[in-house]
Amino acid sequence: MNSSPVTDADLHAFLDGELPPERHRAVEAWLAAHPDARRRLESFREQQRGLRRMFAPVLDEPLPEALIQASRPPAAAPRGRPRRPWLQLVAGVLMTCTGVAGGWIARGQQDAVGMAAVVPLPRQAAVAHVVFSPDVKRPVEIRAEHEDQLITWLSKRLGTAVRPPRLTAQGFELIGGRLLPGSSGPVAQFMYHDASGQRLTLYVSTENASNRDTAFRFAQEGPVNVFYWIDGKFGYALSAGIPKDTLAGVATAVYEQLESR
Repeated sequence: MNSSPVTDADLHAFLDGELPPERHRAVEAWLAAHPDARRRLESFREQQRGLRRMFAPVLDEPLPEALIQASRPPAAAPRGRPRRPWLQLVAGVLMTCTGVAGGWIARGQQDAVGMAAVVPLPRQAAVAHVVFSPDVKRPVEIRAEHEDQLITWLSKRLGTAVRPPRLTAQGFELIGGRLLPGSSGPVAQFMYHDASGQRLTLYVSTENASNRDTAFRFAQEGPVNVFYWIDGKFGYALSAGIPKDTLAGVATAVYEQLESR
């Protein structure tokens, strides 16, 4: 049996069925003896599912003509398997986001942290949204019934008072929250839902302390709409699969509450 340490790269390869048989058996035996690693592996699995849900619609889109032309070689290509650059592009996005998501779980991996640093705030927030918002059994680590405990825990980890905004007037109730590792430090995610079950998440990340850009910005990441802004040392991103104008109203309410504190 290969006795070399099991890394997160091994876990990802194990999940994707890419390990050689001997290494696969070694990792399988190691997982049987390490429940924490098994839970981390399940986190990776959930991240993959969330990313597929986020980007699967792109696979059905027609290939843009400009990309078709750009992908053609100067001379006639030899017969064989048709080229699918659009799918390759999507695969590249998925690999990048999977690396970032893996980095959130594997906090000590410097390469994952470096990769997360180049991924924009709205994309990190959107990926976190699609990973955790569909979870029925455990969408949050601490539920709203224990809000005081949630506030104390997240405030201690982020190094400042962090309170979930009240969004009842906008039709959303707090479900709870969780802590995520980010590229610049800990990240808090608060999750809400409305009467229909639609979920919305507020992503609070540690950012460059010299950045005072408080302007609202909008991004669309797959099926997820995101309003985000950076204020001092924190970045905020509100994500949901709801219309842009509806999300804008909720984002304004969040911004106003945060500014008044």
